[in-house]
Amino acid sequence: MRAAVYESFQGKITVQTVPDPEPSEFGAVIEVKASGVCRSDWHGWVGHDTDIVLPHVPGHEFAGVISAVGRGVTKWKVGDRVTMPFMGVCGSCGECASGNEQMCDYQFQPGFKRWGSFAQYVAIDMADRNLVALPEVVAFTTAAGLGCRFATSFRALAFQARIEPGQWVAVHGCGGVGLSAIMIAEALGANTIAIDIADDKLELARELGAARTINAKFADDVPSAIADLTGGGAHVSIDALGSVVTCRNSIQCLTKRGKHLQIGLMAGDQALPAIPMGRVVLKELELIGSYGLQPHRYGDMLAMIEAGKLKPEKLIGRTITLEDATIVLPKMDSFQERGVAIIDRF
Repeated sequence: MRAAVYESFQGKITVQTVPDPEPSEFGAVIEVKASGVCRSDWHGWVGHDTDIVLPHVPGHEFAGVISAVGRGVTKWKVGDRVTMPFMGVCGSCGECASGNEQMCDYQFQPGFKRWGSFAQYVAIDMADRNLVALPEVVAFTTAAGLGCRFATSFRALAFQARIEPGQWVAVHGCGGVGLSAIMIAEALGANTIAIDIADDKLELARELGAARTINAKFADDVPSAIADLTGGGAHVSIDALGSVVTCRNSIQCLTKRGKHLQIGLMAGDQALPAIPMGRVVLKELELIGSYGLQPHRYGDMLAMIEAGKLKPEKLIGRTITLEDATIVLPKMDSFQERGVAIIDRF
């Protein structure tokens, strides 16, 4: 099969011919029809993820058609349209048994702990536990943008922060995660403020429903600007980027008893932000992490998509080839993409 491969961290990514994967006893092989290009993949390429063994094929957001199943698989057959969360789960540890599969003690991630979906085929284990049926009305390109960014934002807002209609939600960073959060928060009845340094991304945020926008490049004090717009501060604020600046601004812009959601990964020189804990105490703020969406919760998200309440296809900035991805991925830290880039030609 054809796959995008890098042989050193921060090294050149090339399209190569590599062996086709085989299904494990309880696993499946999926013919990849679309794969998202995510900043998490960039973190892996840089070397922030110690689980990656070189040479490596990135890619953890995908949708496609099952091409082979192991003899222990009972729920799926060749030809089924499927997607899955960005992490695979064992289904039997304590966290999985409690319904919190996103915290599985033995999780595995295509594109990190094993080869991923920047390829014509990808193999996953424990297919009965991890694969999610993809409705015919949801395109492969749309589904490929769900696995990490959109699904993570959905759980963060709907189940972690439990946002309520009429609340103010500030979203710091209008990449894939942030734009997903804006769409979801608006669908759940909140009023959103989009914060970024790029006017084109703020324009897209407005198209997706953002009630207000702030260009942080020209704002002297982002938290104060948010307080002015909301009459005292946001009820929920999201660091959708993962930087020292956006994390701190997110916490400082909250009203009393507000909730800070950390979705953006913080790694490298951004891994240890200075948190204003005095403010957390005096305002009784909540600091909440959110990581992925359980397979059994996908139905809630897909139902809103089928009903037209969520339209994640609007987040797609462009579709690209596998060769294009070798150029796009190394540039992800420069934030050049308007919307999500999806590989759909392999």
